[in-house]
Amino acid sequence: MKNPIVRNGIDRISDLDNLLKGKRLGLVTGPTGLDAAFRPTLGILSEKYNLKCLFSPEHGLFGEAQAGDEVASAIDPRSGLPVHSLYGKRRDLPEEPLKELDRLVFDMQDVGVRYYTYPYTMANVMEGCAKAGIPLTVLDRINPLGGTVVSGNLLDRKFSSFVGKYPLPVRHGLTLGEFARWANKEQEIGCDLTVLPCEGWTRDMLFSRTGLPWVMPSPNMPTPETVLAYVGTCLFEGTNISEGRGTTKPFELIGAPFLDAWSLTEAMNGLALPGVRFRPAFFRPSFSKHAGTVCGGMQLHQTDAETFDPFRTGLLLLETIRRTTPEFEFLENPSGKYFIDLLAGTDALRKPDFDPAAFVANGEAALSEFRATRKDILLYE
Repeated sequence: MKNPIVRNGIDRISDLDNLLKGKRLGLVTGPTGLDAAFRPTLGILSEKYNLKCLFSPEHGLFGEAQAGDEVASAIDPRSGLPVHSLYGKRRDLPEEPLKELDRLVFDMQDVGVRYYTYPYTMANVMEGCAKAGIPLTVLDRINPLGGTVVSGNLLDRKFSSFVGKYPLPVRHGLTLGEFARWANKEQEIGCDLTVLPCEGWTRDMLFSRTGLPWVMPSPNMPTPETVLAYVGTCLFEGTNISEGRGTTKPFELIGAPFLDAWSLTEAMNGLALPGVRFRPAFFRPSFSKHAGTVCGGMQLHQTDAETFDPFRTGLLLLETIRRTTPEFEFLENPSGKYFIDLLAGTDALRKPDFDPAAFVANGEAALSEFRATRKDILLYE
């Protein structure tokens, strides 16, 4: 394997010796907490500094938990350190462990999409640190989607949840370190925040250009291509259409037992969308929606990651299926809320007269405003 041309924050950890040495540290991390030589961040901090405990997000310390599964607090079997859950019945930062700490460190790979829980885990950590008066250090990691493209509507706060807490675009173009700086400023969190930036990453770099190894940040993010598709096809989580969970191509395979694979594929290819082609596909999910049942549908094949617009594509695919499939349904949560509203940050997608093109066009002004609010917190050119 060639040496990466990009260094994440953990690969520069010695630059923070003056902040970390002699301090009692807690670490928020998961399976992506590795340096370029695949050494775990928790091991590096244990060797160099005084690491006292760990905090785990959704999917757990080792990435073993599926989406939405509660993560229990435990003891790390290798280090013997206590692991405090940030995705159990409570998702805020527990106060008791903080009494024994001088500083928290955060090191996880994000995917750069609004409907992913890691940014809001970070926001909860920042709020807890601000309340306890404990500084937070973020070891930054690159955004696998790059940092130039900003797309998708801004979330309406009426639909705020743990899959979308703040008025961000769907594809926001921020690293987690930049998100922390943005949230600290725009949401007035008041956290004593330090971000150790990456080296060698520029905003126009997708993951494929970094030379870094891809480590799954969650069980259904097997490749960087999955992440790009997820920008648009995650919306199907709010419907009775399978988004490909339980297959080897989550978010790239879309289907249901009642879909006509051939007609759907013909309709989508007929739109001549840039950077993507559609192929009729049949699959049997091993878990999640329609588990054990053959689903007809299609696979998205990305032909040009630079021109592919996954959010617009996802909206058009969703509306095409909705318009042509009598069995299509939006799913309600037990609370009576529609999950699609929480993902989309609006209830517009459920309106009978929803127009994807108009929806995208009408959101451009809000995207311009967001670009202005993020300008002063960006760390990379």
